Amino acid sequence: MHSNSLLLVAAPLTGLLAGFINTLAGSGSLLTLPMLIFLGLPANLANATNRVGVLLQNVVAVWTFRKHGALDAAGTLPISLAAVAGSLVGAALAVNLDEALLRRIIGALMLVMLVVMLVKPERWLAAAGPRRPLWIEIPLFFALGVYGGFIQAGIGIFLLAALVLGAGFNLVTANGVKNLIVLIVTAVALAIFMWHGQIQWLLGLTLGAGQAVGAWLAARLAVKRGAEFVRWVVIVVVLFSAVALFTGFGS
Repeated sequence: MHSNSLLLVAAPLTGLLAGFINTLAGSGSLLTLPMLIFLGLPANLANATNRVGVLLQNVVAVWTFRKHGALDAAGTLPISLAAVAGSLVGAALAVNLDEALLRRIIGALMLVMLVVMLVKPERWLAAAGPRRPLWIEIPLFFALGVYGGFIQAGIGIFLLAALVLGAGFNLVTANGVKNLIVLIVTAVALAIFMWHGQIQWLLGLTLGAGQAVGAWLAARLAVKRGAEFVRWVVIVVVLFSAVALFTGFGS
């Protein structure tokens, strides 16, 4: 484990940036996971410990979106429960994590999403549309829950796409719902990792303090600046994430 002084400086600063990115888009774990590994944790313990900060950031983000009237939780219970059920499966698979192939698959999916965001921006900026039938939404969010339980990186971006393009939410409201779903999924996954004794609490809480501040700043900005601002943040994050996943950054 590296020195405590490095921990006290690097973890909160990295956490602040990751919390900001995660709240508006996703893939902040591409910053936090490498840092936890650099500070001395094996990959599986880093993956588990990372969930502490994710939980804290989403508590703050959900509270902030709700306070500013940008979180419409009505009608999200079925998809939230589907995501939670999927996260149980994913977290069980992640106890012994081997993610090399998965990283490249996710990178390819992000490149596809980047094209969609650039070619058809109106789909991301439109007002809320009609919801899809539950027989479409529930399997979709169950699959996303499996992924979110397995490895956190990128889950926010995929949830945003599913909420906007698949479920009919507008982008700002989708951000609030996304953070609510991630909060529930992360709580379930964290409980499983705790059961297996894979959490390093000092690192997790130090990182999480920064993530909570970043989440608060990001949620306020999303509400104030609107969908166009959020869309461009997501585009930048998706591009960076795809490059990072293909090049093995942080692995």
